[in-house]
Amino acid sequence: MRKEADGGRVLTPSLSPLAVCGAPRRILLLAGTSEARALAARLAQEGCDAVASLAGRTSAPAPLALPTRVGGFGGVEGLERYLSETGVTHVVDATHPFAAQMSGNARAACAALGVPLIAYARAPWRAEPGDRWIEVPDNAAAVAALGEAPRRVFLTIGRQGVADFRAAPQHDYVLRVIDAPDPNDLPPSCAVIAARGPFAREDEIALMRERRIDSVVSKNSGGALTYAKIEAARALGLPVVMIAPPARDGVTLAHDLDDVLAFLGS
Repeated sequence: MRKEADGGRVLTPSLSPLAVCGAPRRILLLAGTSEARALAARLAQEGCDAVASLAGRTSAPAPLALPTRVGGFGGVEGLERYLSETGVTHVVDATHPFAAQMSGNARAACAALGVPLIAYARAPWRAEPGDRWIEVPDNAAAVAALGEAPRRVFLTIGRQGVADFRAAPQHDYVLRVIDAPDPNDLPPSCAVIAARGPFAREDEIALMRERRIDSVVSKNSGGALTYAKIEAARALGLPVVMIAPPARDGVTLAHDLDDVLAFLGS
């Protein structure tokens, strides 16, 4: 396994440049979502010269159909160096909608080098009749929205940022994550459920009833994979503190795979 100067690991060797849409393209896919997996499969099917990159924050990520590197780039400068040294011509940011640091680094590095960048993200959820959403901009606002009175909170924000909820120790939390968090980050009363979606609506309803949940905190990540918790909260009449995704200002944004392919071929 070859080590890179920036500390990333290359799991399979890089491909030689191929012609895509009549012109040479070398694509870097910043992955970490189901949308990225679908795009990787399509790029591989089309014979594109592309490499995927994973941050390495989950212990057993789903495999991708492209050569895959794992690990950070070393900030904006490290990403600039990687793009230059590998001859990347196009970057697709298909990271998690809340991976603000990686998205910001990609935006800055691509702008500095003049490399075309497109963000490929699932559309955020929208409130429907029966939803009781309290929409907030960040974790701190979510903590405040829970109020002072003790609640039983289903916390579905992932392990990063859970420490922010230590500021509200009066609540009993049920935290669902893919990988276990640092115990020091947990609020005093916090049960941890390790599970990976998709989840079924009826199972989510059963979980919320069993745990006597009276409030849900969720990131507005969009997509179908974890939407069942929103449906369950609606069915049970529970309030959902919904954290808005970071803005992706100044970047072309696509919600459809074909739009991404059209961008790469332009």
